[in-house]
Amino acid sequence: MSEASVAKVLSGTELSKETKIGLKKQTDALAEHFNGFKVHLVIVQVGGRDDSNVYIRQKIKSAAEVGVKASHIQYPKTITQTELLSEINKYNTDPSVHGIIVQMPLDCIENIDSHLITNAVSPEKDVDGLNIVNEGRVAIGDLTGLIPCTPNGVIQLIKRSGIEISGTRAVVLGRSKIVGAPVASLLLWHNATVTICHSKTKDIEKEVSKADILVVAIGKPEFVHGSWIKPGAVVIDCGINSLPDSSKKSGYRLVGDVHYTSASQIASAITPVPGGVGPMTVAMLLSNTVQAATKVANIIYKSQWNLGILPLKLQRPVPSDIEIARSQEPKNIMVLAKEIGLQESEVILYGNKKAKICLSALDRLKNIKNGKYVVITGITPTSLGEGKSTTTVGLVQALAAHSKKNTIACLRQPSQGPTFGIKGGAAGGGYSQVIPMEDFNLHLTGDIHAVTAANNLMAAQIDTRMFHEATQKDQALYDRLVPTVNGVRKFSPIQLNRLKRLGINHTDPSKLTAEEIASFSRLNIDPNTITWNRVMDTNDRFLRKITVGQSPTEKNRTRQTCFDISVASEIMAILALAKDVKDLKERLSNIVVAQDINGKNVTADDLGMTGAMAVLLKDAINPTLMQTLEGTPVLVHAGPFANIAHGASSIVADLLASKLVGSDGFVVTEAGFGSDIGMEKFFNIKTRYSGLLPSTIVLVCTIRALRMHGGGAIHPNTSVTPEEKEEALSKGVENLQKHISNSVKYGIPVVVAINAMNADTENEWKIVRDASLQAGAIDAVVSTHWENGGSGAIKLAEAVISASQQPQEFKFLYDLNMPLQLKIETIAKEMYGAKSVEFNENVLNKLNTYESKGYGKLPVCVAKTALSLSGDPNLKGVPTNFTLPIVDVYVSVGAGFVVTIAGEISKMPSLSTRPSIYDIDLNTETGEIIGLS
Repeated sequence: MSEASVAKVLSGTELSKETKIGLKKQTDALAEHFNGFKVHLVIVQVGGRDDSNVYIRQKIKSAAEVGVKASHIQYPKTITQTELLSEINKYNTDPSVHGIIVQMPLDCIENIDSHLITNAVSPEKDVDGLNIVNEGRVAIGDLTGLIPCTPNGVIQLIKRSGIEISGTRAVVLGRSKIVGAPVASLLLWHNATVTICHSKTKDIEKEVSKADILVVAIGKPEFVHGSWIKPGAVVIDCGINSLPDSSKKSGYRLVGDVHYTSASQIASAITPVPGGVGPMTVAMLLSNTVQAATKVANIIYKSQWNLGILPLKLQRPVPSDIEIARSQEPKNIMVLAKEIGLQESEVILYGNKKAKICLSALDRLKNIKNGKYVVITGITPTSLGEGKSTTTVGLVQALAAHSKKNTIACLRQPSQGPTFGIKGGAAGGGYSQVIPMEDFNLHLTGDIHAVTAANNLMAAQIDTRMFHEATQKDQALYDRLVPTVNGVRKFSPIQLNRLKRLGINHTDPSKLTAEEIASFSRLNIDPNTITWNRVMDTNDRFLRKITVGQSPTEKNRTRQTCFDISVASEIMAILALAKDVKDLKERLSNIVVAQDINGKNVTADDLGMTGAMAVLLKDAINPTLMQTLEGTPVLVHAGPFANIAHGASSIVADLLASKLVGSDGFVVTEAGFGSDIGMEKFFNIKTRYSGLLPSTIVLVCTIRALRMHGGGAIHPNTSVTPEEKEEALSKGVENLQKHISNSVKYGIPVVVAINAMNADTENEWKIVRDASLQAGAIDAVVSTHWENGGSGAIKLAEAVISASQQPQEFKFLYDLNMPLQLKIETIAKEMYGAKSVEFNENVLNKLNTYESKGYGKLPVCVAKTALSLSGDPNLKGVPTNFTLPIVDVYVSVGAGFVVTIAGEISKMPSLSTRPSIYDIDLNTETGEIIGLS
């Protein structure tokens, strides 16, 4: 043939360069569109073969060129198959990893099945395309997944030649799993007529001569000669072999499976060796990695969930809460988790109806913009309840199921104290409930028990430490605190922390002086200053004061103390306010349990408790995923006492929900009690620590409660005229207006939710609506979610959506730099309407002490009755001209606030004469719980 007829060289090097330029544009776009999103490839290597190292360096270099982070993970030759499978699974479940390749061959001592290893890589991350699932997809013509790299590179080179694959006759030499078979499948699904030749094929030369497209991957150097080739055919040479060549410095030359010199005189296009298929294999590897990452990014940042909504079967009259809850079969919780964008590795199942969500999801979603944040509060509650939780659930059902907004409700876990006391449950009500309601109201996933265990371990350590210090001399105490184990004596990390605080620089236990030993070993706790009580999650008035240490073994070292209810524990408040595990540990370490005889603080870290408590709480820090009756997501987490602590669900649940819903979605959470208590603490404590600012306040009220605040009868059977009802309501709306006034002071739009009841009238609703707008609410909406579920709260959802788009000028009620006394007075006057605040001398002294110790800049948590704006539960409506008495104060250093006690507040509730215990039972035949409501 003439020189002009020499085949076109299909340079894989040039095509791979062009491909990588396109991939770089894609990774740049991912980073720009998805807030710095980074594509991540993991290269797993066993052993250290020189040829493998060359290939890996090439892949890492190419990855860097296209903006892909490549991590080279090298394991020793001694790794076992089980160990390697376990390691690969770690990367399968790591959401930051988008592509995984296992460098072959494995350089190992142990017998490891390479096919088992390649199949162990998740199909979604198998960027080599060697998993049997991806191979199977190619075989059946599904080319939307991850295509094996070398075969895909072959197809791209064929297309580069300019030939139209469809309708051609293609011959593939070689049937290997890695190249031959998948190339044949790809050509077939590009509409070529394909023949596969192999070692058993008769008259291969004749078959080759028929090919318009010839792909050679047979593993024999220069096997195919130009005389075999059909004139004008496209030849793709996948082979790479070394032949001795004394003219080369290396002593060998690289050749393909095709005799290049003769073939290039016949073919219309041909790939060189090297520089042909090889570079395209790497380019296709990176293309698959970017493809896999793009799919992940689109899932993470997708704007709209595709929730499977559970239809409600509304009945009239409305059945009991437990009947409604049991009539609805919840979705499998893993289905819900995937619907809202969680990955399987981030979900810890507790059966199939509830699950813990790992905080690792927060890191994966960290670049997503937060959703809109809605806080539910209420008027001053009555004994019959105003339905804040029910409204919260109804609103999220309306937003998620009916308005098609990504929405998550964030609720506290109910305490068993109220559940068996007077409330009987707190999962919402009617057709706006969290299910399974029995699980929600009882043990759930054990968080309250974990808090109880951590709290009581601390209490046990306090008393035990005082006992041992009182019964041992310095050296003996020191020797037991820092024992010699297996011939080695050393301080534990938490003991090193204490040494540092004491200014002792030694890290060798044998180097301490007698004075340093005494200082290190003795906490010298003053029993009269201990503020740490034992807890249990049961109402029990007889534990409000107890004596401990009465056993003869305690050698007359008795002291008076008490039990609190578990949800009043500072640990519960810490769990709710911690932003992550690190923050949790730091807050735990800062807990102050007492003072020593010199007035210095004794902390959890001094007692060696930080790590142990963190271990007990390691699962409790993860929020629990549940669902509403309509199958919309709910995160249930923490349960701080709304009187003693800040009374709101956890920060981590809100942060996680804000990322999951995305920038156009909604997170709806609840603040305990009314705006004077729950909402004030929500803003001035929780919001300060979370950094999340609500876009809307929803203020819940009922006609019944407002009538009571106006002096009307609350009992449903009391007979009064419509005129008397409206007269009482017109007076009672002043309470609502005060709560609206409280709310607008924060600069957030307020929507009033009128929780409708059957006895309400249109005119009563009008009275409330007019009063609400007059007081500064931007809307007041009647909501029938209790009897209709989400459909009954659609108008409320529309009002919330509209309010969330209003401009906001958020401001805190007080500056943290203000003195503690002034902060307390500001809350009392602005939120409660107090004329003045009364501090006794003991309280004033404590406030001064706290400020001298550096606690003056902490926010304030006022513990007072929820039944009145004042400190007197008997004063309804809007009390004026009253004085708020502050009878005690203490600091929760770990939680990060100063608690002031206004009036009579107990941290251990009691059981009534007839608690809900009488109604709760277990059906021994069905296993069903009876009596929760």
